[in-house]
Amino acid sequence: MVARTPETDSPAGHVRLRYWAGARAAAGVEEDLVESGSPVSLEDLRSRAKELHRDSARFAAVLDTCSVLVGDRPVGSREPASVTVLPGETVEFLPPFAGG
Repeated sequence: MVARTPETDSPAGHVRLRYWAGARAAAGVEEDLVESGSPVSLEDLRSRAKELHRDSARFAAVLDTCSVLVGDRPVGSREPASVTVLPGETVEFLPPFAGG
């Protein structure tokens, strides 16, 4: 179902989930590559990420605080169920952080 790889482009039939800062620390990996042969909602991808890292006590909580980019498009306040991610795209999870 899932392979982890350091490549930068998402291959066809997959969505790359990238974790930054605290999300990366909680996941213990920089990214996950999730199989997806058709469009999928951001809500489904969040659920898959949480399942992949269910052994991390912090990961789900951190993921829920993240800002999200799909490709280079910010998701903003849109409901995750209404955001469609296409195979081959990358989703970036950016936790809030101090500084500027």
